[in-house]
Formats: sequence, C-alpha cells, structure tokens
Amino acid sequence: MQRNLIIKQPEIGQFIREVRLLTGLTQEQFAAAVGVTYPTVNRWENARAKPSPMAVKLIEKMLLDLGDKGQTLLFKYSHNPLD
Repeated sequence: MQRNLIIKQPEIGQFIREVRLLTGLTQEQFAAAVGVTYPTVNRWENARAKPSPMAVKLIEKMLLDLGDKGQTLLFKYSHNPLD
C-alpha cells in the first residue's frame, strides 16, 4: 500500500527540524529553499503551523534528492491513509 507524507500535528516540529538538520541548512536557508519566510519555518518547528501541501511536496522532493538518508526520514514520517 502506498504511503503518503501526512504529517500529524504533534510531529510537525520534529519532522521539519530533522529535515533541516539533514540538509545542513539554517532556518533562513531552509525557508529560502522551500519558498517561505524564516518566521514560517520557525512556526513549523515549534508546531504552531503546518506546511502547505505545496511546501510538503517541495520538502518531500528535497528528501528524495538526498538519497537513502532522505528516504529513511521520509518513510519515518509517512503514514498509511488509515493510520
């Protein structure tokens, strides 16, 4: 069964932080790479906001481009639709 990147609210901050650290980017650099502002990334990492579907797609592509480490992180946060 296909797994989709569906981030549950309590996991958002941890997920975004792990992606950013894996890519070696600061919050400012990560924001630029995803096309959002620094405060937006900060809100994501503090689980006060959730990335838009478009941002999620860009983050998913970043992870896929990272190879095995990115795919491992992507799988960790992917959920079956019935989860």
